Amino acid sequence: MREERTVSALHTILGLAMIVAGISSAAVQLAKGGAPARPGQASLAAAQAAETPRIENAKLETRAVSANLDAVIREIAATAEKAQWVGYHVDQVAGERGVCCNNNWNDGNCGTCRLEKENGGTTNTTHTDGNVKLEGARQLVVLYRVAAKQVAKIRVASDDCTLDAGGLAFVWLTGVKPTESVALLATYVRGSGLEDHGDPSVGNGALTAIALHADASADRALDSFVKPEQREGLRRQAAFWMGAARGKAGLAALQHMAKTDPSSEVRAHVAFALSVSHEAEAVDEMIRMAHDDTSSHVRGQVLFWLAQKAG
Repeated sequence: MREERTVSALHTILGLAMIVAGISSAAVQLAKGGAPARPGQASLAAAQAAETPRIENAKLETRAVSANLDAVIREIAATAEKAQWVGYHVDQVAGERGVCCNNNWNDGNCGTCRLEKENGGTTNTTHTDGNVKLEGARQLVVLYRVAAKQVAKIRVASDDCTLDAGGLAFVWLTGVKPTESVALLATYVRGSGLEDHGDPSVGNGALTAIALHADASADRALDSFVKPEQREGLRRQAAFWMGAARGKAGLAALQHMAKTDPSSEVRAHVAFALSVSHEAEAVDEMIRMAHDDTSSHVRGQVLFWLAQKAG
């Protein structure tokens, strides 16, 4: 009995100590001007901080996507009084490099991407946290600039980039599904001319973003862009990304295009796309094209790119 009373007393003392410690922690938090954290709040805040990229010079708002992504973007664009940026991230296709300000490839230290600067200037400044990623970025940030009630620009960046919004409002979306992202971006690819010169068109930005999604829906979207009924400019651009970013799935699509596309200009571009592929079988397909393609122009282009690859 005496031992039981001793154990009971120790439990009581330990419980009181824990209560006092909790009260002290709450008092410190209140003294700092905040409310005591509820269970789960700290982990939720940490998760949100980890999900949001480094964003500077912006009026930042975080919003969870509970409806269709297309509807959310349209709502934001329709209610925006001034130009602003909307962004979210998805898994990025595997690779040893990241991408900052569209096609500016980097080796893991992007620096600051100035979204409002002409042509998307990038400065290789050190990140404010002093950290530099040793591995390729795993997340792709997809960015929409909305103005005049519509999407005016689409850009991408790896999550190691610091984004400078130029003083504009920035809505960061959480919970975006990659399939919905690809589906939305595909509408901009089909609705915009990819042959525009100067600043990249909305369609170019959307196509780049799709190609860098680490999701099978991106392969299906790219396959739809290279159908013979699609315009040649779109087929050429999609072929490039199949070689540059889509691995074995991209190679299979290029092999089919090399045999079936009715345009010699597109097939010549397929040869270039094969030359930038990292798949070993790409060279075999180029050699086959050099022997078998019916166009002397295509055969000449294949030989040129084979020589470049050998060099």
